[in-house]
Amino acid sequence: MLLKRVLVAAALLPVGIAAIYFGGIFYVGLVVLILVLAAWEYGGLFRAGGYKPASIIIILGTLVLAVGRALFYFQGADWMISVVVLVSLAYHLVAFERGHGQAGTDFAITVSGVLYIGWIGAYMISLRNLPEGMWWVLLVLPAVWIADAGAYFVGKGLGRHHMTPRLSPKKTWEGYIGGILAGTLGAVLLSYLWQPLAGPGTNITPLSGLALGFILSVVTVLGDLGASMIKRQVGVKDSSSLIPGHGGVFDRIDSWLWAGVIGYYLVLWLFL
Repeated sequence: MLLKRVLVAAALLPVGIAAIYFGGIFYVGLVVLILVLAAWEYGGLFRAGGYKPASIIIILGTLVLAVGRALFYFQGADWMISVVVLVSLAYHLVAFERGHGQAGTDFAITVSGVLYIGWIGAYMISLRNLPEGMWWVLLVLPAVWIADAGAYFVGKGLGRHHMTPRLSPKKTWEGYIGGILAGTLGAVLLSYLWQPLAGPGTNITPLSGLALGFILSVVTVLGDLGASMIKRQVGVKDSSSLIPGHGGVFDRIDSWLWAGVIGYYLVLWLFL
């Protein structure tokens, strides 16, 4: 299983790096595709648990918010979100009238899917649009990947004390601490590599790497646990089988969702 995961990751990594490097429509297109697939899986997860969210609204709402962020930044977000909420309620009112007794819960699932995946996920686009955005993306996302890898290997080798026995029984405090150390150190090392490439006057420094690596390694595990919570509630192991050895897209971006938005505001408030 580990070998399959590594091989698939190695095959997909060049595509991601190329999109980050070229930016523009290439990067936006990849992020939008990832978010739309995750939105489809999100609706499918709850349907597997017996709920009936409006998957089409989750998918289209995610598409609108992500593309809108790319084209207009945050302008127009107010009316876009308002339309999504109102259309969702109208859809589920009709569902209730037709006899679906849990339409109120389904309404909440539909709106949460659009906001969590579409609105929060679009911060990966916002992060790339910041000054020196390519380098920030190449610092923020790898820091999370390194933290995840560190937590996995340390937890597997040294883990003794369960961290979240109900949400994710395999997670241990030893693995969590190992992930924080790995993510922090990895971000510092990456910042050393990116600093000369980014050029004079860059804000990509070991200090920014230290801050981003540490904070992201501490908090982005909540994204992973959030996805685990949903899957355990509905009794599903993976959000889909789209990515061999990895499960679904939503399984893979659970930490990225947190990294994108938190990384964006940390960079904006602390380093620009």
